Amino acid sequence: MKKIVIILVMLFFTAIAANAAGTIATYVIDPEKNAYHHNNLGVMYIEEKDYYAAIQEFKMAISLNPKTQATATYFNNLGRVYMIIGYPEMALDCFQNSLKQYPLNFEYYKNLVDCYDKLGKTSSKLSEYKAKKKSSLDKITLALLYEKSGDIKKAIFILDEFANAEPDLLISQAVKMYIQELVNSMEEDEDSSL
Repeated sequence: MKKIVIILVMLFFTAIAANAAGTIATYVIDPEKNAYHHNNLGVMYIEEKDYYAAIQEFKMAISLNPKTQATATYFNNLGRVYMIIGYPEMALDCFQNSLKQYPLNFEYYKNLVDCYDKLGKTSSKLSEYKAKKKSSLDKITLALLYEKSGDIKKAIFILDEFANAEPDLLISQAVKMYIQELVNSMEEDEDSSL
């Protein structure tokens, strides 16, 4: 009888030890990871041309992770979808938000200026940015506005001035590459006119 009681007690304590806290599998909800997942789903939906689903996924990604550098990408992607479906006024807010979140991505500036162009605001924004001398990053927008208005030489000059003044910024390398693209396109235009 003693042996049975001892075995029962040992089984009891073994069961308690097996079910102790920490041995139960727990799942931690990580909004940042989920935001990344929703962004990837949105990109997939763009490829499938399911723009409504893409918009919903990007909005979820933004709401799950609202104040990080990655959020700038989510805003930019949302703006791109709005541009594709023909709503540049909605895209404008997205592109502006992407630049507020992370102003060192050259693509965001190009998308913003393309949006201004679609809205017919190129000349008014050009005037606004000529008068506005807040930060050196505003020169990028100004140069891209000059390019949209047809003054490519002025755009190259301003971008080159920016790249030389801010050589250590991450965006400067992309600006230099874009300057080279503009120079190459100017040379091609000159060659074709001969």
